[in-house]
Amino acid sequence: MKPSDARATYRIRPATPGDTSAVDQLLGRSYPKLLRPDYPPSTLVLALPSMIKARPSLLASGTYYVAEGDNEQLLGAGGWTRNARRGRGDIRHVVTDPLALRQGIGRALMQHSFAVAKASGLFELECWATRTAVPFYKAVGFEVLGPMEVTLSTGVRFPAIRMERQL
Repeated sequence: MKPSDARATYRIRPATPGDTSAVDQLLGRSYPKLLRPDYPPSTLVLALPSMIKARPSLLASGTYYVAEGDNEQLLGAGGWTRNARRGRGDIRHVVTDPLALRQGIGRALMQHSFAVAKASGLFELECWATRTAVPFYKAVGFEVLGPMEVTLSTGVRFPAIRMERQL
């Protein structure tokens, strides 16, 4: 896909463990480029190695989805999981290919997640957004709760913004 393409054609489907490599590639194309304006290089060099790896438990959860283009290349991914608080869940590892931004892919993934989460009995979703993603999450109905730090699997503390949305 070229940046000049009008709109991407895609389908949303549940991710599977077989998508691991493709999700890794999507995260590797997206996060380093998209996060660069909002985080210093010293933060990204430590954080990105764990952020650009697909999470096997998410891929097998049934509530993590991929947006697959006509050529079967992944253009986006994201989903949700239940959390320990009854009726609540968490938005998880959302990403869109940099060449497919502003084409409705992220919004479609979120709308799909909202519908399935609500049908599953949830009434609220929380997300820990990167600074870069805050405008996107606001546009799909999340409200900012405040700054936070996420401890990544490598022990790195990554600055984020805690947000929530009612379903």
